Amino acid sequence: METFQSLLAKKLSDALKAADLPDAGELTPATDSRFGDYQTNAALVLAKQRGENPRAVAEKIVAHFDADDLCEPPGVAGPGFINFALRPGAVGEKTMEVLGDERLGVTETESPRRIVIDFGSPNAAKPMHVGHIRSTLLGDALARIAQFLGHEVIRDNHIGDWGTQFGMVIWGWKNLLDRQALQRNPLAEIVRIYKETNHRASNDSGVREACRQELIRLQAGDKENLDIWNECVAFSMQDFEHTYKLLDIHYDIQCGESFYHDRLPGVVERLLKGGIAEISEGAVVVFFRDVPELADKPLIIRKRDGGFNYATTDIATIDYRVNDLKADAIWYVVGAPQTLHFKQ
Repeated sequence: METFQSLLAKKLSDALKAADLPDAGELTPATDSRFGDYQTNAALVLAKQRGENPRAVAEKIVAHFDADDLCEPPGVAGPGFINFALRPGAVGEKTMEVLGDERLGVTETESPRRIVIDFGSPNAAKPMHVGHIRSTLLGDALARIAQFLGHEVIRDNHIGDWGTQFGMVIWGWKNLLDRQALQRNPLAEIVRIYKETNHRASNDSGVREACRQELIRLQAGDKENLDIWNECVAFSMQDFEHTYKLLDIHYDIQCGESFYHDRLPGVVERLLKGGIAEISEGAVVVFFRDVPELADKPLIIRKRDGGFNYATTDIATIDYRVNDLKADAIWYVVGAPQTLHFKQ
């Protein structure tokens, strides 16, 4: 189904040919509706090329333009813009044509791509907040639109299910857990023990170190800690799925950060071998010496104690999406605070 813009563009091309002028400029939606629905800068472009008065060139184009029943006779404005106002009858006819089309006039793309859309991405052992809901709704809308246009869409919920918070959750689980409260409201009890542990760790170096050791044991594959972690993640996923069901949201894959844990050493090794990363004070770091805005913001991909962080996981995630999922494009639906992370 042809749009008004494409129909007007064809008529403009015919007018230029009739006026013995080459195609030039663009026909775009009007920047100010007071002057019409569409406009073109063709006369301005041609006048500059030919050393002529742009308004005179515009008048010449208008004289050869066949408006037919599509629009009112075009007008010349300002230094030489040509404005087009659609006729109400033409708009009515097109509206009925669109309503009679099951795709509402939207054609499928001629170049379909495989697109991974990363949206939602809540953190396990924590309740979703409004930022996650915003990302979820926007990401779902983008996924539906891209799919409607004919792209192959992979919806990915990149759950934050690995990291330092689990050292605190596991310590709290072992020392503070109220089993009855866990049965009544699992996520609320997990959040309570996390907050209480975090408070204690802030004031007690012994608790802080104990939490760090619990995390190390988890990352090393300790069975008890893995069992606690699995139970926490399962409770979180139940809570998330309840929300997704209410919002009619579904994902194709839900590869949390833990999914990439075994890939992280390889990521660091490749960056070191490629000369992208270097060892600095015991840590593996990527410096951006040639990028002024990032020159004082290095990216740590392996900490001094051998631990990895979100940046390492995100690089492994990109590697998986490009090489395993064969994505042509990756769309991230995140908040503005993530700007620095993506620049790095």
